[in-house]
Amino acid sequence: MPAAYPRAFRTLGDYLRQRRLELGLLQREVAERLGVDPCTVTNWELNRTSPALCFLPRIIGLIGFDPLPPGRSLGERFRAARRRAGCSRERFARLLGVDPGTLGRWERNLRVPTGRYARLAEAFLGP
Repeated sequence: MPAAYPRAFRTLGDYLRQRRLELGLLQREVAERLGVDPCTVTNWELNRTSPALCFLPRIIGLIGFDPLPPGRSLGERFRAARRRAGCSRERFARLLGVDPGTLGRWERNLRVPTGRYARLAEAFLGP
């Protein structure tokens, strides 16, 4: 293993570095694929900063899977789905056809979708 290869995988930056090295890409090349500055990739890989929500779908696509936990509760599953989509709460709420405040309460497990919204959540998130 190269010295730059992560020893432990705890963050998205660790997985990004692993995949970049497996593909034999330079940080500059990854930056071009993701539409960011090469210094941004360096900061992500060194865990100095975390990627903005809008970059997560592209990073997950490059890595090939979502290394972040999917969540167990319904609220955690909503947050994970929103993260994978790279959406703000407002945009994700629009996609679901609900108010952002409602989605926020679902994400914090303060409320549970009922009726047609429960069916929508099940169709969107799976059982």
